[in-house]
Amino acid sequence: NVGVEGRGQSVWLGMFLSILLERFAPVCEQQGDPVRAEGFRRDAEQLRKQIDRNCWDGRWYLRAFYDNGMPMGSRRNDGCQIDLLPQSFAVLAEMPDCTRTDAALDSAIRRLVDGKHRLVRLFTPPFDRSEQQPGYVGAYPAGIRENGGQYTHAAVWFAMALLRAGRRQEGWDLLDLLNPSSRCTDGTLARQFKTEPYWMPADIYTHSGVCGHGGWSLYTGAAGWYYRAVLEELLGLRFRDGRLTLSPSLPPEWNRFSASIQEGDDVLLVEVVRTGNRSLTVDGQPAEQIPADGGSHTILLTI
Repeated sequence: NVGVEGRGQSVWLGMFLSILLERFAPVCEQQGDPVRAEGFRRDAEQLRKQIDRNCWDGRWYLRAFYDNGMPMGSRRNDGCQIDLLPQSFAVLAEMPDCTRTDAALDSAIRRLVDGKHRLVRLFTPPFDRSEQQPGYVGAYPAGIRENGGQYTHAAVWFAMALLRAGRRQEGWDLLDLLNPSSRCTDGTLARQFKTEPYWMPADIYTHSGVCGHGGWSLYTGAAGWYYRAVLEELLGLRFRDGRLTLSPSLPPEWNRFSASIQEGDDVLLVEVVRTGNRSLTVDGQPAEQIPADGGSHTILLTI
């Protein structure tokens, strides 16, 4: 019901749209439409400027505006004073003011990450006796699912944002916190969890009577994003135009990792070692990039 009358606006969706516009601009160029590509880039830049101008709440970004123009996700609200999504997407959308994006991440860690119960709230406080009526989200009891509980999709995006922002230790700590098998090494948390230690749950409750209880455990959407966050953001294993690239964001205590990757006919044995000097070798020879020739290769990246 935030914009049920057609006048409400989503800050997060504006950030998300700017990402899509930037990504589709090169597609337009490839299809021979440079005018549309230029327009997409111009619109993306304008979106980011307007969000920075109108949607900063002093320590974090707003979540939305209701039909009557009142903000959602503001320190002035009695429900949902801070929402996780726009703080994460401020980084993912490459908002222009790095001082603000860092402050937004700091605020999200301070207000939304619960280290004791190993969970990340979608927003706080929940809609309980709030004057604002957001609709679907507020229909849940306080601290259940989206109404102030952990919604794991958003928590994973937050870990991705921390890693992209260069906050490697915090990004890794969050991925470890979200790992259900890591959670279940603690007997108290495992009993509270009440769900399988080998499934990534869609949500975890924060309601005082059922805090730590996982929900919708067989939920591949959140699991898929977690898998991508580990492979692409933490380990830095990405394929671009059929070719593997390496850009790891390892926490300081990690000195190395190895991976065996098969993509089509390519078989790549990858090792990343921390030495203090960056270099890439392929089959023992210095290289500028990793080949994609359908062969087997041994890759060593030092960082």
